[in-house]
Formats: sequence, C-alpha cells, structure tokens
Amino acid sequence: MADRDWEKELAKIDKQLGSLSDDQLLGPTPVKLPAPPKDSPPKAAYAKASAPIEAGGDRPTTNSWAVYARLTISVALGVGMVLWPYPSRCGAWLGAYLAAVAVVIISGIWSAIWTWRHRSSHAHTLSLLLILWGLVLGSLEVLPRIGYAKPDARHPAVWACQ
Repeated sequence: MADRDWEKELAKIDKQLGSLSDDQLLGPTPVKLPAPPKDSPPKAAYAKASAPIEAGGDRPTTNSWAVYARLTISVALGVGMVLWPYPSRCGAWLGAYLAAVAVVIISGIWSAIWTWRHRSSHAHTLSLLLILWGLVLGSLEVLPRIGYAKPDARHPAVWACQ
C-alpha cells in the first residue's frame, strides 16, 4: 500500500468525475406518479403506513408529572431504607428488610421503564442509580451470609437468630 501514489489516484478520480454531466451524476429526475382514481380510499388512510416516522410522532403522551411522581415514590422508598427502624441482623426482621430491599429494586425498575418510555434522561439515570442502591443494600446483607464477604457485628454470617 505504501508504493501507491494517492495524489495520482485521487487526480484520476477527479478527472473522471469532471467528465460526467450533472444529469449523469445525480441520476434521472423523479417521475411524478399519476393521481389515484376517485374511487380509491382517501390518502390519509394509507399515509401513516407509508410516511417516514417523524421525531416524537409515536411517543406515548403522558404528563411529565406522572413520571416524576413514580420516581419520587421510588426514591422516597430508597432513602427510607437508610432509616430502617427495625434490627435487621437476623430472623424475621432480616426477611422483612430483604423484602423491602426487593421492593426498592422493583420500584427502581418500574420507574426506569417509565422514564425510558417518556425520554426523561435525568430521571432515567436516577432510576438506574436507585436500582444500583437496592442491589448494594441487598448485597450488604446477603454476601456475608453466603460466605462471599467478611461478616462483622452488623452483618453476621447467620440467617437465624440464636
């Protein structure tokens, strides 16, 4: 490839393009189609199927407050997990805590779907962070108990209380 003289190659292409007329370069002019017969269905009946999709044409219409209301509920639940009032070291309260963490993850997925559908990028990012937050909260409790992380006083290696 290094032995090719690209200046000569490009000059040859320019010469070939210069020798063509505009009609040869652009192609034939578009043909105008005849008008449809008078007994055919109206143009609007088939225009949607044949027309290109315009930006925002097929997006669902919902008020943005509904999307943010879903996100607010999910974020409130995620923040509320930091303030969990019951001991979650072992037993039934641990099960309740892990169920609440699952609800945080599910609500994050729920709000992520809505924010994706309604093209709300900042809210979608917050929804994904909420899902990540739920996974972190769950992993703090589960990983020491399955032997993957080092147990400590707040996160012992046992599921049931003794």
